[in-house]
Amino acid sequence: MTMRERIYINEVGLRDGLQNQPNPVSTQAKLEMAQALLDAGVEYLEAVAFVHPKAVPQMADAAEVLAGLAQIPLKKDVEISALVPNMRGYERARANGVNSVAVVVASTDTFNLRNLNMTTAKATDVCREVIQQARADGVKVRGYVSGALSCPYDGKTPVDVVHRMCAEMIEFGADEISIGDTIGAGNPQQINDILGPLVQQFGPERFNLHLHDTRGQALAMAWAGITQGVRRFDSSIGGLGGCPFAPGASGNVATEDLVYMLEEAGFDTGIDIAKLRVAVQAAERATGQALGGRILQWMKSQEIREQNKQNPCI
Repeated sequence: MTMRERIYINEVGLRDGLQNQPNPVSTQAKLEMAQALLDAGVEYLEAVAFVHPKAVPQMADAAEVLAGLAQIPLKKDVEISALVPNMRGYERARANGVNSVAVVVASTDTFNLRNLNMTTAKATDVCREVIQQARADGVKVRGYVSGALSCPYDGKTPVDVVHRMCAEMIEFGADEISIGDTIGAGNPQQINDILGPLVQQFGPERFNLHLHDTRGQALAMAWAGITQGVRRFDSSIGGLGGCPFAPGASGNVATEDLVYMLEEAGFDTGIDIAKLRVAVQAAERATGQALGGRILQWMKSQEIREQNKQNPCI
């Protein structure tokens, strides 16, 4: 039997997926989502963000969510991570038992000022400080380059800006760099242009793609990443997502769509798509919205078709 190549999916629905929801989502609802995702085989879960609750009210219960997750029996390979925008956020994450964190810097001053209330230079300095402290503490750290393909305020991002930011994050000591199409305005050629030189210089294993599906390009861009050797991707259950500081940002690529594409293409995600449907249902209950990627629509249509075969009209 041929061994299938593994793709690693980092589920961001609990953090990126919920942060922009207009109605409060309870801690218990978040934990039900987490349990369903873990039951489906998700091993990487970006669960919370330690940000100011006035800026992102949906993340105000970060400590409570982590405490609840600590009560769930986890497989040894499961990794729970938190987004930390500054040293204070990092310290709070560590105080709550987090051993994997993510820092973020956006591609432009305008976006950084809106998102982090810092200039790009200041945000870069903060990233350096947190990354170096995380390395000293033995904590895994990833660096997000947000708006890497297009800024919601300043338009298309120059490729050399992204290359410089990624190189800086690696120099600081980040274990992984996540290249984010925060508003879903990119295309597959941009992914090739960005990743080609980076992969050649640093290797594909250092990079992750964080793709929003605003214009329906996320799966095509993920495939471009695959062809460049990238094997790590962010996704969000049911296509949840959006950024309160990025006008026009819609949901992330749906986890179920990404899993289906990869599994059908012969890769191993370790995730059961049938069980992801349970997670989508939990996300729907949590948000009060109808959710689900394109593949769920197809699966439902096939079920209806089979039911009609079994119950033909007379």
